[in-house]
Amino acid sequence: MNVIKEFLINAQSWITAFHIIAVVCWFAALFYLPRLFVYHAMSEDDISNERFKVMERKLYRGIANPSMIATVVLGVALASIYPDYFLHAAWFHVKIALVILLIIYHHACLYLLKQFRDDNNTRGHVFYRWFNEVPVLMLIGIVIMVVVRPF
Repeated sequence: MNVIKEFLINAQSWITAFHIIAVVCWFAALFYLPRLFVYHAMSEDDISNERFKVMERKLYRGIANPSMIATVVLGVALASIYPDYFLHAAWFHVKIALVILLIIYHHACLYLLKQFRDDNNTRGHVFYRWFNEVPVLMLIGIVIMVVVRPF
């Protein structure tokens, strides 16, 4: 019995560690991609335009998507270890709502990436500077929910 309990505790620590790593990578991508949109919206030459398209695509496909998937999978794994606790914790419900909004934001970035890719962007750099602040607000809320657990 103690061996099983020790294994679960050890597994939970590893899952938590990789979950945090995935979250950090995902947020790094969500902070940087809109910043690329700012610079892309300001670019005026074809060489810069094409360079930003490549950078945005590689960031989204190579870092943002895998990190989002890992974050969600590992988060579900963590929640499944003690499902009764998490399903009845109000702070966890707020955190999940914020994560869902973050996933929507992630997909909004894909929409905007495709607008740039197809040379159909109609927004200026100021829009993207404000758009870039959204994940900061999500991060603040998520961290407060997980660490402080206000309710």
